[in-house]
Amino acid sequence: VQLVESGGGLVQPGGSLRLSCAASGFTFSSYYMRWVRQAPGKGLEWVSDIKSGGGSTYYADSVKGRFTISRDNAKNTLYLQMNSLKPEDTALYYCARVTGNGMDYWGKGTLVTVSS
Repeated sequence: VQLVESGGGLVQPGGSLRLSCAASGFTFSSYYMRWVRQAPGKGLEWVSDIKSGGGSTYYADSVKGRFTISRDNAKNTLYLQMNSLKPEDTALYYCARVTGNGMDYWGKGTLVTVSS
């Protein structure tokens, strides 16, 4: 199993970024997927989930209305569109595979820095 995040970078407050997570080594379309993040000096924070078929999505209150999770099962790729970014969104963002026992695999993360 391999999960590789990309798309992070430095963006000004109010800006947008689109994160991608390329999955390999498993049947991507069969799994619930998740984005989590870790801000500097803080613990892991759940951001968003998406069911295997992509029909159902879930968001933390802190990102609801600003972030959109999606997936392309044909491309084995998970996405996170982030709009109206705030300094408090600064974090290392990870994608993770989710099973009945929680997250079992995650990538190395991509850094998002929101600053003027």
